[in-house]
Amino acid sequence: MLDRRARTRRLIELGGLVAKSGLEEVVAAVEPDARAVILGALLHLADELRTMKPDASPARITAYRDRGREALRAAIRDEPSPRSGAMAAPRGA
Repeated sequence: MLDRRARTRRLIELGGLVAKSGLEEVVAAVEPDARAVILGALLHLADELRTMKPDASPARITAYRDRGREALRAAIRDEPSPRSGAMAAPRGA
């Protein structure tokens, strides 16, 4: 039972991250089927990371992680999440 609860918690957490990103609002402005667009975007990102040169993928993932950590810290401080603009340079985690 614990594995099922842990999986459910993880899925809810991941859904919350999609919501925090603001992606649904951006997509819904031009496409009513936001779920399909979001899934397509995630699949595209996964494919891109899989086919990237091995030395480039870790750097990209690190940049995504740093931006995500910054957004999570901002959410904890009740500040607006950094949703727009270019990816920030890593600040150290």
